Amino acid sequence: MQVHPVYFIHIQRSLSIYTSILFWVSLTISMASNSSACSSYWVISGLALVLGAIVHQADARAFLVFGDSLVDSGNNNYLATTARADSYPYGIDYPTHRATGRFSNGLNIPDLISEQIGSESPLPYLSPELRGQKLLVGANFASAGIGILNDTGIQFLNIIRMHRQLENFQQYQQRVGALIGAEKAKRLVNQSLILLTVGGNDFVNNYYLVPYSARSRQYDLPDYVKHLISEYKKLLMRLYNLGARRVLVTGTGPMGCVPAELAMRSTNGGCSAELQRAAALYNPQLESMIIDVNRKIGSDVFIAANTHQMHADFVSNPQAYGFTTSKIACCGQGPYNGLGLCTLLSNLCPNRDLYAFWDPFHPSEKANRIIVQQIMTGSTRYMKPMNLSTIMALDSRT
Repeated sequence: MQVHPVYFIHIQRSLSIYTSILFWVSLTISMASNSSACSSYWVISGLALVLGAIVHQADARAFLVFGDSLVDSGNNNYLATTARADSYPYGIDYPTHRATGRFSNGLNIPDLISEQIGSESPLPYLSPELRGQKLLVGANFASAGIGILNDTGIQFLNIIRMHRQLENFQQYQQRVGALIGAEKAKRLVNQSLILLTVGGNDFVNNYYLVPYSARSRQYDLPDYVKHLISEYKKLLMRLYNLGARRVLVTGTGPMGCVPAELAMRSTNGGCSAELQRAAALYNPQLESMIIDVNRKIGSDVFIAANTHQMHADFVSNPQAYGFTTSKIACCGQGPYNGLGLCTLLSNLCPNRDLYAFWDPFHPSEKANRIIVQQIMTGSTRYMKPMNLSTIMALDSRT
């Protein structure tokens, strides 16, 4: 008898649950043996917990990721580009202690969301390991250096721009369809959780890349932001037309406060006023656009994640979150360790958990955990119209 591939992945997830709670079950049995009057209760409760966890895993949804280096899990490793994180000390705190292509000392935001929803982290779309049952977990289409606009990141040459990421998404759906059938593939995509993180590079690696850049000559800043929002809206509608029904859309962080911008633009240790102005213009308009798109669709398909505020919390008061600094990168060189790339020759801090930023542009794993916690449980100050925990609870009923 041929067993359908979708059941293999359900079995695999169930086995991981068995392993993770085996100790708990042993403990409950031990407790039950000490009291015959309540032994049945403890055994039944333990079994209910086990079975409930397995059902949760069997129903786990696919996770699909689009965007830039904040969420790239290794696609650029397969490309001829300088926008890569494939060598030490990247990955120094990853479970394997090896560089994977993540722009982090350890886990990135997609990894941590996967942890929270009880799923494996989706593989990079270009990974040769992404085949068979792994396709049902989801896929990461992100590519470091890209932006909303096609001319963003041109200095990185061969990167997967947004239009190509969406083409890869179409190809992914065809591959899943060949595996489980077109109707089930459509349902998998409709029920998937999607993360979209893009926009920061359109400022730091385009508009403000060099003085008098082509885009800064074409638009003043307010008009450039309007142009970005207009183009972003097209991307969201394209995603919707391709079957996306639950999409987390992140804004930019406080771009003027990252170590790279402090090193290049700060004169007194303060954040770059111009880049902070850009973020202040862009993020509210992005949120308004998302609300408008949802209203026209008639459903809360797109969820606005206020990552600007999430970052600003620990950037403005790092000690409150256990950091010693939010100005100096753990890995880098020059002022604030903000110049150039993080390499084997860079300054490297001994304790990454004390630094809000891992390299000149990217948060540390600890900072990513703070961000993901707000995505999961944050109030409407951070997540509109609802956080991810609420989404998961609502969707579990349908």
